[in-house]
Order: sequence, then structure tokens, then C-alpha cells
Amino acid sequence: MRVYLETDRLVLRYLTADDADNLIELDSDPEVMRYLSGGEPTSPQRIREVVLPYMLEYYEQGDAFGYWAVIEKSTGEFLGWFHFREHPSEGGPAGAPEREGIEVGYRLLKKAWGKGYGTEGTRALIEKGFRELGVRRVYAETMAVNTASRRVMEKSGLSYVRTFKQDWPEQIEGSEQGEVEYAVTREEWLKKS
Repeated sequence: MRVYLETDRLVLRYLTADDADNLIELDSDPEVMRYLSGGEPTSPQRIREVVLPYMLEYYEQGDAFGYWAVIEKSTGEFLGWFHFREHPSEGGPAGAPEREGIEVGYRLLKKAWGKGYGTEGTRALIEKGFRELGVRRVYAETMAVNTASRRVMEKSGLSYVRTFKQDWPEQIEGSEQGEVEYAVTREEWLKKS
């Protein structure tokens, strides 16, 4: 197992081709996908042929940024993934705003919700970015109505920046309220640390 970082309760390891079934399970839960696709699962074929290869491509660019599987230390179970990456400049929705910095995000199985894993992993990635990787700003985005993710962002040290609209191909319930961006700069983070 190739490890990217560890926290008290989590291991973030590099994804492999063997993670296809883990990702299929994750993306098949309507509650996990609620704010991403309106609850529609990602097809197993799309995960194997598009999603997982896209995630693995990040490793070809180096070891600093990309996607990592989240493993619970006490059980060895797959819980989901985190990303810490430059936002792709192409392929985003029409009307996507300019982004500055490194994006942090995650997707966790429902059984991992409410345990502080999102906050724990996000904080560890922010710290690694500022202390080891020379990152100047970290940001995260979610739908404005996704209050649980917004709380994780706040607990992780990110502050509200703005609300914005994007033109998505399919509307999701609540998308009319827009997306929100939260962020922290290295200087802000150092003052709080």
C-alpha cells in the first residue's frame, strides 16, 4: 500500500485499478450522490472506463496532487476518497468561475458520515499543502444547500468567499441557489495555527 498521508484515524493511500469496485459501491448510493447527480448512480462502466482512469492520470503528473483512497486505520476498510488538486481547466461546466489555488474535496460512504472523517482528512491535506507543498491558497466548493459539506469546510478552517452560479447540463434540486466557495490562504492558516 502506497501511502500519501496518515492522520490519527485515517490513511490516505494512492488509488489503484483494483479500487473500481470500491468506487462503484461509493457512487451507487443515492444519498452520497444527492448533491452531485441528484442521486443518480455512476454506472460501473463509466467508473471503470472514465472515472478511475481520470483519477489515476493525476499520478503521472507527480506525487504532490491528485486523488487518494481513504482507509479507516482501525478496520482497514475503504471509506471513500479525497482529492487535493489543481482544478481541471477544461471539461468543467459552462460558466465555471476562474479558480485560484488547490481544491480540496472528498466523497465518503454513508457509514463514514458524522464521524469527523471529512474534517480530519481536509485539515491534514491543508496542512500538508501549506507546510510541505508550497501551496498558497486552498479552496473547496459545494452546492449552497449542502449544509453538511459547508460545516466540514468551516470546521476545517476554510471561510466563505462567495456564492456563484454554474450552468450544469441537468438541474439538481437546490441548484437554483447556486454553488459556494470556501477558502483559506497560507497566511490566514499560519495565523490560526
